[in-house]
Amino acid sequence: MSLTIRRNRERDLEPLSRLLTDEGELTLVNPNAGFPFDPLEWNEKWLGDLHDESFYILDAAGNEVGFFALRVGAGPEIRHLTYVFVAEEARGGAGAVMADFVETAARDLGALTITLKCELDNAPALNAYLSAGYEELSRRDGMATMRLDLDGGLA
Repeated sequence: MSLTIRRNRERDLEPLSRLLTDEGELTLVNPNAGFPFDPLEWNEKWLGDLHDESFYILDAAGNEVGFFALRVGAGPEIRHLTYVFVAEEARGGAGAVMADFVETAARDLGALTITLKCELDNAPALNAYLSAGYEELSRRDGMATMRLDLDGGLA
């Protein structure tokens, strides 16, 4: 499947509301968010920081099939990956493509490092991050904290 990325400059969450109609998937993406998906809640609570940047993953027809956000970490040179979702029909082999998209987006935002947390029982995601060069820093409460240092920041 051919995938591309689109920056969500308008903070439009309507496509994400179409993607996250299942309570279980919404809980995996953000266990603190209410169900059903509420764009206003997400704009106010989860993606409300001025420096948050979000991205849609598009299939060959231009349909949104995924989403991720990059938040400012301890400083603007660190981006923290959050709210990663890929629709089931686009998941087969999408891990490496998603990792490349995240790295490219972070570099474009001037990041030198990407951090993330991944559930230990999500073997496909964990393996994708490890294969993409992420270092596992710690394990706690069923989550792995990971980091990828980028060479030189801006691409």
